[in-house]
Amino acid sequence: MTALGTIDRPVTHDPQKLAPMTFSASTTSTSEPSGSAAPAVTTIGAYGSRQNRTREMQLIPEAMARAHMHERMREADAERQAVRLVAARRMQRRAERVSLRARRALAMAVMN
Repeated sequence: MTALGTIDRPVTHDPQKLAPMTFSASTTSTSEPSGSAAPAVTTIGAYGSRQNRTREMQLIPEAMARAHMHERMREADAERQAVRLVAARRMQRRAERVSLRARRALAMAVMN
């Protein structure tokens, strides 16, 4: 991987320390942000094809990790909601039993 930082966490925030963009008229890309630090690599051959990586390809593992963590967070939220629902139902049953017990005690006190 040739890019040291990522889009979300760049190595530096100083724009003068970022590598300048080098685009020719035919290789201008609208998918990459302007001012990004990835150099434009144009080599030919098997070695060149391995080196010709775009910023999107370099950031695929980061995007996959971000999506995986988002899914894990969603699963954790769903699990917490399920636990809260079970606890609420348990408390409701307990409150109903206490209410019934109090009603019976009141009825017994009135009868005597």
